[in-house]
Amino acid sequence: MVDITHKASTLRVATAQAVVQVSKVETIEAITNRTVPKGDVFEMAKAAGFLAVKKTPDLLPDCHPIPIEYTAVNYRVEGLEIVIELIVKTIYKTGVEVEAMHGASVVALTMYDMLKPIDKGVEIKNIRLLEKKGGKSDRKAAPGDLKIAVLVCSDSISNGNGEDKSGKKIIEKLETFHLSVADYVVVPDDKITIQQQILQWTNTGYQMILITGGTGLSRRDVTPEAVAELIDREIPGIAEAARSYGQDRIPTAMLSRSVAGFSGDTLVLTMPGSTGGVTEYIDALFPHILHVFSVLEGAKH
Repeated sequence: MVDITHKASTLRVATAQAVVQVSKVETIEAITNRTVPKGDVFEMAKAAGFLAVKKTPDLLPDCHPIPIEYTAVNYRVEGLEIVIELIVKTIYKTGVEVEAMHGASVVALTMYDMLKPIDKGVEIKNIRLLEKKGGKSDRKAAPGDLKIAVLVCSDSISNGNGEDKSGKKIIEKLETFHLSVADYVVVPDDKITIQQQILQWTNTGYQMILITGGTGLSRRDVTPEAVAELIDREIPGIAEAARSYGQDRIPTAMLSRSVAGFSGDTLVLTMPGSTGGVTEYIDALFPHILHVFSVLEGAKH
């Protein structure tokens, strides 16, 4: 099965369709009048669809077991066709489009089974996904010219006694979202030096500054304090989201001192100094965090 442990849970919705075509008007009348010998076709097929949605991972090997939080089956009669629409919702890490299509298929197959004694010309067709929401395809792309800088705060690395891995990991992860880093600098974990570099970038049109390192519990780790003094519009939800995501994986994430907010029109975010920490932060926040730039752009107009 595909590894989805790095994903964050979001509202996922999928709508699938199937069409059952009968060969005579009398069949439609029997369905709507509930006189089909095997029982109420609409209600029996709906119940079968509910079961099929929940049983999807039992039958399809690569489907993850997921919490199904809502399923609805709707019918529409168009001539000799019965159009089935099945909606599935969950709050989870992966989508429910396969569950919706499986459910719609079983609804149609149940109708076929119940109708075959009275109509030998029943057909199932057009099983397809109509819509899905909540996954990557539902997220708007970031502005193509987003100007981003990465700042690594570390005494040892700036002195040449270590190799930066976390800053390079940020750059690598951003590339998966088609974002490029315009500047990358390593500085000592010194409050004045950190602030000077941030101000240089904010004064030259950078829209996002991602900072790694200097967020530990030691008195020498001053990055959060240095950044906090420059932020004029804090966005506490960003750090809270990253911390919550991390704590689901590592309990000690509760010790994070990350801060986030705007310095002028530049979004500034501090991250841990480890590759694992920055990986979790990127996974937790991107691409959702990019919505702030759409909001800013809309406010300008």
